[in-house]
Amino acid sequence: MRLGIHYANFSHPDWQSGLTDRLADTARVADQGGVDLFTVMDHYFQMEQLGGPAEPMLEGYTTLGYLAGITENLRLSLLVTGTTYRHPGLLAKIVTTLDVLSRGRAVLGLGAAWYDREHAGLGVPFPSTAERFERLEETLRICRQMWSDDDGPFDGRHYRLAETVCVPPPVQRPRPPILVGGGGERKTLRLVAQYADACNLFPLGPDGVRHKLDVLRRHCDDVGRDYDEIEKTMLGGAPGGPDPVADTDAFLAEMERYAELGISLVTMVPPTDDPAAWASSVCERVVPRLAEV
Repeated sequence: MRLGIHYANFSHPDWQSGLTDRLADTARVADQGGVDLFTVMDHYFQMEQLGGPAEPMLEGYTTLGYLAGITENLRLSLLVTGTTYRHPGLLAKIVTTLDVLSRGRAVLGLGAAWYDREHAGLGVPFPSTAERFERLEETLRICRQMWSDDDGPFDGRHYRLAETVCVPPPVQRPRPPILVGGGGERKTLRLVAQYADACNLFPLGPDGVRHKLDVLRRHCDDVGRDYDEIEKTMLGGAPGGPDPVADTDAFLAEMERYAELGISLVTMVPPTDDPAAWASSVCERVVPRLAEV
């Protein structure tokens, strides 16, 4: 199993002067310490759970572009891009640029979006849930087309593109991996089966994750997709679960249960005010042993 770091919180002590250095230090430690994936959120405002709009939040793809320039090995992604945030043709171009400049390390993480307050706050349309999922599916189709040999038009219900030209193309072949986040059983996991290379599930405990993967398998059967082609990832351990640094043995035992279900990557949020030091401890104590799980 591999490890990812999800850098969700910028509100560390003295963030007004130290935000950039703390982020950069954490990414460099992760990059040289064997972490596989480094992600940030795609929000305009910080989430209510982490303090809301009064707390700092960086724009996602600008942040990933900066991280691409100071790292060499990490895969880079947003966890995840809301489909309402950018026109899909522009999104494909942005992720392509990240892939080219990082020399093939970009991952496109996508979801239906949910944070209505930030949309209203900055004047970005926030359609109904049903329409957001329709737009998510069209976004997936457009990105896949732009990363193919088909540079012709796209004519959807919500988006119409006259030319799906993308030059230079992505470094990765056939395209950057596409990850769809969430565990909605009727729509989200169906979209994973149809269009994605990876899923990302919430920490529901082994029984909950097993159920979601069973649903994904049924969707794969329905659409004729090979279930084993899809990378299964999850965000963190179950709430209240063992800390990877403070109780490494217990954490690894828990991860073994998820690995048996097919989870190949777990992404952890640094829980401290010193994420770089936490990342250093994780890389030293956890990453080598996790790779054996």
